[in-house]
Amino acid sequence: MNVESTKQGTFADAAGLLAAIQPTAGGRDIKDPATGEVVGRVAEPGVAELDAAIEAARAAQPAWAARGHDGRRTLLNLAADAIEANAEALAELLSREQGKPLNGPNARFEVGACAAWLRTTASFELEPETIVEEDGTYAQLFYRPLGVVGAIGPWNWPMMISTWQLAPALRMGNTVVMKPSEYTPLSVLALAKVLNTVLPAGVLAVVPGGPDVGKRLAGHPDIAKVMFTGSTATGKAIIRSSADTVKRLTLELGGNDAGVVLSDADPAAIAEDLFWGAFINTGQTCAALKRLYVHEDIYDQVCEALTGLARRMPMGVGLDENNVLGPLQNKAQFDIIARLVQAAKDSGARVLTGGNPDENQPGYFYPVTLVADIDNDNPLVAEEQFGPALPIIKYSTVDEAVQMANGLDAGLGASVWSSDTAKAREVAARIEAGTVWINKHGAVDPRVPFGGVKQSGYGLEFGVEGLKHLGAPQVITGAS
Repeated sequence: MNVESTKQGTFADAAGLLAAIQPTAGGRDIKDPATGEVVGRVAEPGVAELDAAIEAARAAQPAWAARGHDGRRTLLNLAADAIEANAEALAELLSREQGKPLNGPNARFEVGACAAWLRTTASFELEPETIVEEDGTYAQLFYRPLGVVGAIGPWNWPMMISTWQLAPALRMGNTVVMKPSEYTPLSVLALAKVLNTVLPAGVLAVVPGGPDVGKRLAGHPDIAKVMFTGSTATGKAIIRSSADTVKRLTLELGGNDAGVVLSDADPAAIAEDLFWGAFINTGQTCAALKRLYVHEDIYDQVCEALTGLARRMPMGVGLDENNVLGPLQNKAQFDIIARLVQAAKDSGARVLTGGNPDENQPGYFYPVTLVADIDNDNPLVAEEQFGPALPIIKYSTVDEAVQMANGLDAGLGASVWSSDTAKAREVAARIEAGTVWINKHGAVDPRVPFGGVKQSGYGLEFGVEGLKHLGAPQVITGAS
């Protein structure tokens, strides 16, 4: 049976969608991190297949750019329609491959965000800017398509972050070749399969593969720009690979986001937002809250409120509708969390809840873990844990809290929590991070530019400013 409907761009169900992206023979098993069961198989194309995809994208780019802003806007909205028509199938596959539950701010949320991001990005206006029009001089600034954009994505939000990359790139008239994480290739292949029921041939391609494919993509002479979300170490490797061809780069790298709770905050009122700021996607988010600094006057109350929430949040297999927290996506990440929590225990820090994974349970489940009375230089604080373990550090003065928050090389996001918004903004202005949220954490918005400082990367995503980063600025000037 042909599960794909070319007329409507829909697939029968998750099994049908999976069948549409499976290799006819061979490939590598992809397993569910919650159960260890095989989800599906992924082909292992190499550099030759990548080169062919880039050539096809290069050939398709002039016609795609020639559609103009309105033509591309129309197709991106139709692509969002296609995602919504296949939303449940996409969410189920995502849940099985990545591990995140269907419910809560997880798989269904992620798929919905893909459609919303496409629509919002399509809506942006980017008109020529008149820079000078006086004294006989006239100058305008335009943004032209770059060509072919290479996108390298992570395993934590594979569909959503891929959309963050492809939506503005396509909107600006570029074509896109993507390399997904080796851990979650099926999700990105499925997303592209759905989008390509609408998009013209060659405009969007996904080439799974290992480090050799990523290195070739970053250094390929026909790739005009690389967008990457992932670790700082890999980002540095991409910088080196891209240097010979002087590529444009947008790098969203590791974050170890600090949250500062001021003494006038209401622990009960902020507890749930603090929890989800830290533990959305079971803590596997670049801009999650990873270090929490709480004033000594309300330290115990905040610890108590968070502990109560943590003990009530159900964790388990993603396809169980009751769960809102899932496993770590892979064994390597599980081992990092286990090591860092053990370092905290060894130092004498106080474990409020968690820290004791069930070794008899299948899957990479690590319980939500809150650690109090911990030194700021403990590895659980100083290293990005990227999982369900949150250190809570007591401070006495705002100056002390700001100094600790700024003490690391990371600067992706941060947050300040207070009942006095004006006071919170004053503190926020002192924190070295690309985004500082007030009384929330990690709430990205497709209209609001986002990017890091220090070793959390450079370049902007989202909003009109992010769109400009997918274009080549050109000034046309002369007599008025």
